[in-house]
Amino acid sequence: MATVYHPHDQGYEARRSGFNLAVENRPAVIVDAGSADDVVAAVQLATGSGRPVAVMATGHGPSVPADDAVLIRTDGMTGVDVDPVRRTARVTGGTRWRAVVDAAGRHGLAPLNGSSPHVGVVGYTLAGGIGLLARRFGFAADHVRRIEVVTADGSLRHVTADPGGDDPDGDLFWALRGAGANFGVVTAVELDLFPVATLLGGELGFGADAADDVLHAYADWARAVPETIASSLLLLRYPDDPAVPDDVRDRHITHIRVAHSRAEGDDDHAEGEAWVERLRRIAPPVLDTVRVMPYTDVGTIHHEPVDEPVPAFDRNILLRDLDHDAVDLLAKHAGPGADAPFLTELRAWGGALARPPDVPNAVAGRDAAFSLLAISDPDPTDRARRDTLLTAMAPWGTGGTYPNFAGVEDTAFDAVRRGFRPDDLARLQALKARLDPDNVFRINHNIPPTPHPRTGDPS
Repeated sequence: MATVYHPHDQGYEARRSGFNLAVENRPAVIVDAGSADDVVAAVQLATGSGRPVAVMATGHGPSVPADDAVLIRTDGMTGVDVDPVRRTARVTGGTRWRAVVDAAGRHGLAPLNGSSPHVGVVGYTLAGGIGLLARRFGFAADHVRRIEVVTADGSLRHVTADPGGDDPDGDLFWALRGAGANFGVVTAVELDLFPVATLLGGELGFGADAADDVLHAYADWARAVPETIASSLLLLRYPDDPAVPDDVRDRHITHIRVAHSRAEGDDDHAEGEAWVERLRRIAPPVLDTVRVMPYTDVGTIHHEPVDEPVPAFDRNILLRDLDHDAVDLLAKHAGPGADAPFLTELRAWGGALARPPDVPNAVAGRDAAFSLLAISDPDPTDRARRDTLLTAMAPWGTGGTYPNFAGVEDTAFDAVRRGFRPDDLARLQALKARLDPDNVFRINHNIPPTPHPRTGDPS
């Protein structure tokens, strides 16, 4: 049975926020759901009282405040059921990737999780999902087989790639994979798993004196590597803090993170070792953690923080290319001499990410060569400097953004629309008008219903 919290109840304060504290939520009601039936009842409560629905599992991807909403917490709905013969996993709505990685790993399989296993499966997957196997296999959303979702009418629907039943025309299954939060509360998904048992993975860290050489070399290297190699580059000045390791404290470090997955039938990671060795020859690294690891250690490659909630202000653009002029500009704004008060990640796309999925979906960005993500603290001056970097890099952009990297400052429709292809956005708005005309699911990076042609109200 669900636990319900109102603003003056004990437990309300602890349950109204997630990992990213960039937005302040003051919902009218918090429902700790333990089952799909609890979610159905919570959606019906919201629509019956004229309130919007907000959904939170881990709270890594906040958008707009859930004020006066019914906030459904799904993090109590956890469970993984692996079918090693079909190479699939059924995952309930609040499950984190850590549980799926571990369960699949017992069978020599791997999911298309993100760089942090601490993140929830559903939100990550429905917004696209680009992790350390993505260049080889594609977006996580491309490999969803089945979705169980509670829609705005309060019904639980089971939708798959095969139209019929709860999704007669296949539109809902198409829309959920790319714009899921706008169309319902997902209570379970069935995902493909892949025969990846080990990675050659880790990071190389280079000091400030090598930064320019590393940046230029990485841009060329990332374009040339095979699809079995995923990589990203992180630019970060570490604080002068005793809690920071001595080898990086008060230093600007250029990190290159890599993950090589063996193709089926390969006996070792020799291909990956050869490509990593090219990076080691650029300059002597100040840290080197690259080694062969079980896939279950995938979270150690990016080693992103998981313990203490933080306010993080994320923004991103997608790049069609990264030539040497673009690299010089990136170094100017985020390299050692910039003393940038934000972190910058450049992540290589391409490979399978550039190909259409077997079953079409609403995920965009397949024309991108790189994503450029910049994350600031709340200080307005620091956020302005972050924006200066992204504006400077815009001439190399595709004009698009990646929804999973969008933050609380990009919730206006003009920003949201950059995460979708124009024709797809029109189709999503029309479907929204049919399935959620009152825009019950609007506590997100919202896609509003198509306005009625005469009144301007949703049809």
